[in-house]
Amino acid sequence: MPKMKVDDIQIYCEVKGEGFPLVIITGLSGNIDWWHPRLIQELSKNFKTVMFDNRGAGRTDMSDRKCTIKLFADDTAGLMDALRISRAHVLGVSMGGMIAQELVLNYPEKVEKLVLYSTNCGGAKSIPPSQEALGTLTADVDRLSKEEVAEIIVPLCFTKDFVDDNPDFMDLMTRKILKAPISRKAFTQQLNAIMHFDTYDRLSQIKAPTLVMHGKRDILIPPENGSILAKAIPNAKLVNFEKSAHLLAEDIEEVIHVLTEFLL
Repeated sequence: MPKMKVDDIQIYCEVKGEGFPLVIITGLSGNIDWWHPRLIQELSKNFKTVMFDNRGAGRTDMSDRKCTIKLFADDTAGLMDALRISRAHVLGVSMGGMIAQELVLNYPEKVEKLVLYSTNCGGAKSIPPSQEALGTLTADVDRLSKEEVAEIIVPLCFTKDFVDDNPDFMDLMTRKILKAPISRKAFTQQLNAIMHFDTYDRLSQIKAPTLVMHGKRDILIPPENGSILAKAIPNAKLVNFEKSAHLLAEDIEEVIHVLTEFLL
């Protein structure tokens, strides 16, 4: 480590803590630098926490293969095999939650408990973002500096109140976002993979105990998507966070409590 050979690429990964494995999967354009430091600090107290950059993001290789959410799930399964992890809890945020769905559906033997965090089922049953949020997400950033791109990302992931009240944390997160930015080509591939993702008709096949978490102020993946997932997955538990936007940073201590209680 920190790079592991998986199929046709080298995947950048880090492992923190000891205990039963917990694999956490990042979202669109993100990498392991984007995780909230408090979340990683607390999870690694109880779990062998595996973080990695998805194909084409951060420090993980890109190949000529067409990206799909299924391919990202195959990468995740391959990384688990490379790390000799036969079974783990799996947490996915945003696009990472989509990857987690494909992982549990295609490799059910690998998933002990499932956490779907600010995500959706894709397809016609999912609720899209507002036109304003979608326009921001798909803006042409080729002529923008890395700093200007970070300024676009921040309001999609955090509430304005939180940004205004936590300047030191936002400075830290901005530096993390800028540390290993995704290429435009890889971003477009990931976005196209999301657009063709749809698990709704298969969600009833999920047998793993499932926790669905969603922020009530999420403008990127509206909170109705959490309810859709929780109703479609047998015996899933839904927890909404009243103050939170997409990354649930506004309620991070409650998020940590709910997660730990569910996984232990």
